[in-house]
Amino acid sequence: MVSWVLRIVVAAALLGSAGVHYFLWTEDYPGIVGPLFLLDAIGGLVIAIAVLAWRHWLPALGAVGFGVLTLGAYVLAATVGFAGNHDQFNSQPEYWGVITEAVCIVGGLALMFVKDRRRASA
Repeated sequence: MVSWVLRIVVAAALLGSAGVHYFLWTEDYPGIVGPLFLLDAIGGLVIAIAVLAWRHWLPALGAVGFGVLTLGAYVLAATVGFAGNHDQFNSQPEYWGVITEAVCIVGGLALMFVKDRRRASA
């Protein structure tokens, strides 16, 4: 039961982050940043489906990696700039992005270490 609740939370965080990145893609960011937002949106959707459909540690690791990479890119953009983009952590998409990506990291790590009782008792 805990495993399924955790999977749903991680998938929701991945979908939330994907939604934020899709919204940012529609805002026409210049250069390579716009297409990277679209790739993040697609990647978050694919990993969310994998987290829900495949009971393995790889999708959980994918969620952690997605969260670390997207949050790391945002921290770079907010501090020193990233790919010609410099953010200031002052908008709703930025707040939601940071929250959902942190949940992806923490939830993905927890999901990697939570044992599925049905699998353990079989």
